[in-house]
Amino acid sequence: MTGRIKDMDRWLGDGGMELIGTVGGSFDEYGVDGEDLGWVTGTFTPARPACNPHGIVQAGVHGLLLDAAMNFAINAALPGRSRTRATLEMKIETMRPALEGGSYALRGEVVRMAKQVAYAEASVSDADGQLVSRSTGTFLLHRPEEEQPTTV
Repeated sequence: MTGRIKDMDRWLGDGGMELIGTVGGSFDEYGVDGEDLGWVTGTFTPARPACNPHGIVQAGVHGLLLDAAMNFAINAALPGRSRTRATLEMKIETMRPALEGGSYALRGEVVRMAKQVAYAEASVSDADGQLVSRSTGTFLLHRPEEEQPTTV
């Protein structure tokens, strides 16, 4: 299975969710590492709809982007028609403000893939590489019978 990459090109850009593009997010690259764990990178240039009246990105927007990045990373690593079904649990931490018009990097990656759930993390970093927000999450997987892994 190593080196297998699911074709997720149609989800680049707004990830198939118009809201991601509206707030200024975009997914640019994805892949699978040597342990068959997926990852995704992207950019975030906060648009007006993402911000409060003072030009600071609202925490819920961080949640939207971080959740989407984790889902994208997981789906990139799943074979065939397997996919994420639901976000079971998610924790979000914001450490620095993201400002309207700023330039930020998005990254999502799978930490562990099990038979029915996946664990992932994601981050938003500023142009200097400083962590702005981060998230961890647990996701329920949908795996058609013919695609069930043989190990946990």
